Amino acid sequence: MPQNFIACDRDQELLLPPNLREWLPEDHLAWFVLAAVDEMDVSAFLGAYRADGHGRPAHDPAMMLALLLYAYCKGQRSSRGIERECVEDVAYRVIAANQRPDHTTIARFRQRHETALADLFGQVLELCAEADLVEVGVIAIDGTKVHANASQHAARDYEQIAKEILEEAAETDRLEDERYGEKRGDELPPELSTEQGRRGWLREAKRRLDEKRASEAKPIPRSRPERLLQSKCRLEEELAVECAANAAYEAYRARGVMKDGRRFGPAPKPYEPPRTPAGKVNVSDPDSRNVKTPRGYMQGYNAQAVATEQQIVIAAEVNADSSDFGHLAGMVNATETELERAGLADTIEIVVADAGYWHQKQMESVINKGIQVLIPPDAGKRRGTRPGWDGGAYAHMRRVLETDLGGGLYRKRKAMIEPVFANTKFNRRIDRFHRRGRSAARSEWRLITATHNLLKLHRHQIRAAAA
Repeated sequence: MPQNFIACDRDQELLLPPNLREWLPEDHLAWFVLAAVDEMDVSAFLGAYRADGHGRPAHDPAMMLALLLYAYCKGQRSSRGIERECVEDVAYRVIAANQRPDHTTIARFRQRHETALADLFGQVLELCAEADLVEVGVIAIDGTKVHANASQHAARDYEQIAKEILEEAAETDRLEDERYGEKRGDELPPELSTEQGRRGWLREAKRRLDEKRASEAKPIPRSRPERLLQSKCRLEEELAVECAANAAYEAYRARGVMKDGRRFGPAPKPYEPPRTPAGKVNVSDPDSRNVKTPRGYMQGYNAQAVATEQQIVIAAEVNADSSDFGHLAGMVNATETELERAGLADTIEIVVADAGYWHQKQMESVINKGIQVLIPPDAGKRRGTRPGWDGGAYAHMRRVLETDLGGGLYRKRKAMIEPVFANTKFNRRIDRFHRRGRSAARSEWRLITATHNLLKLHRHQIRAAAA
């Protein structure tokens, strides 16, 4: 008697068309993502397409949105990788309804709907709130460094940028001479078509410039010559701001008295701004900075997040500063805005953050809102207190954190916020932005944290169904 096996005939035609509903179990993440998108308002995506129906038909924005959300949940952000999964992975095929959008379509969808994708964070937060997953009595704030889509070796100073621009122009002239000879060749389009002292005034001026750039959120050019010109303009702009701030400070001192009527002390050593811009800018992603991490420096961004005790992210923003100093009030304000948009009436009671967020004026402004702030004045690695950080608010905070209640609340911080970053960077392998520019990085970071919340909500529903 021959051996008995189940027949495996790959040439057998299917007698009936396949039913996608039978391809995945009912509690699979793909079905959850599709159900979540059905509850979302996608009008911001639909508004980008022609209303008269003319032209080549586009992929359904709701399908593309579900495809992106599922891919980000699985840690897949490459447009080519998503295209490949739409052929090889059953879950992707279910979401795409057996359609196969190519990588260019996926990349352009992400770029075209950058703002709408960033605003999606709030809609996911609403879904978490409806499931009673958002409790904001105690919140934790922290930041993590994320690589930019740029190399540290792409940083250039002003002279290097100017030299490279001239070299680019000379190379263009050489190529045109080879191509046109003595002809002009213009038949074708061109190829390149406070009282903190002087340091405080300069620091404040640079902060305002940084906020202006963040509000403008200009996209990074694809052409390298254009990026070189933009980088050169940035350094010139920073020098102009420095000169203006220095002149304003000198005029302020010339009055002889401060705003409160007190006289100035001895005049500081005269300062002369440099004639050419100092510092460096990255010509691949001019918005990114060389930020400091525990393991050294890297070209990237400082991704900020606010999390609850259930590890639900309730605010997510991006800046280009190495330190977290000066971002406490901004993240609290962002949290209040997100909660209001999500329709949550709960108020923040306690904010916990590490020593990097110690900013006394901002802490006072948060406390004036009726929110308790727990931030140690000393970093965990430091032995003893910081020099000069004695008495007053420093001593008071140390006493609060030494109590059972204060210390117990602060010890919650790591369990609230650190697993969010660990899950994102290690489990989902998201430690680098794929797009360039601060606006694009912010959109991507908010999409990353939104999918983190989606995964938490999915697991919550599975546990609730099993109970």
